[in-house]
Amino acid sequence: MSKLNPLNYMPSTISQKRDDRQTIHLPTDRETSSIPRGDMEANWEYPSPQQMYNAMLRKGYDDTPEDAVESMVAVHNFLNEGAWGEIVNWERRFSRGLRTGWQACRRGEDGFAEDADKIASSRDVAAPKLLRFQGRPNEMTPKARIIDFMARMYPDKYGCEPPFDRHDWYVQRRTVDGQTKEVRYVIDYYSAPPEPTGEPVFYLDVRPAVDSPTAAVERMMRWGGDIWYRASGAKVRESAS
Repeated sequence: MSKLNPLNYMPSTISQKRDDRQTIHLPTDRETSSIPRGDMEANWEYPSPQQMYNAMLRKGYDDTPEDAVESMVAVHNFLNEGAWGEIVNWERRFSRGLRTGWQACRRGEDGFAEDADKIASSRDVAAPKLLRFQGRPNEMTPKARIIDFMARMYPDKYGCEPPFDRHDWYVQRRTVDGQTKEVRYVIDYYSAPPEPTGEPVFYLDVRPAVDSPTAAVERMMRWGGDIWYRASGAKVRESAS
């Protein structure tokens, strides 16, 4: 039995060796992500197509089409880059503390896009890093359960399939006083109807896990601030002025 890597809860070494059942060649090159590691001065690396195929065989997915593995790796990498981008957006708002976080949230999502550079220059902090991550596809988050319940009760209004995957990412946040803090983020991965061209569409729901009162406040600030900014007419008034 392979020893598990505590940083990703996967086998410490994923073989690059071609499987005996394999009929086509799969690349062994690994792509470097844009995601900084917390344990060294380097970025995380994505698995090669050969490693992805071997990992799926290990999990019992013996019917995986070999000619689709490279596309699967491309989608996997694309989704992880998107998830990290969402986490960075959370960290840009709240790594400087709740007071600065409210300044970032009070004008909603559109307002933050305009104020982001000003907020970033007010109090300098180091960029976040990914410490470790864990896939939990068989454990729905509380929010996903609620959405799934609403979809079953009101399919015309909330109709959507349950998330096809869930990850927990543990992020190192550097605060303005130089201290580090570990923040857990939960990510629900949803499929959406494909584009007219047939291209797949995915939706990621990324947010801090409610592991502390601070995390709960951060979620309320971001979502509540955006709703209030639009519902109160502030956005319209600013546009008219």
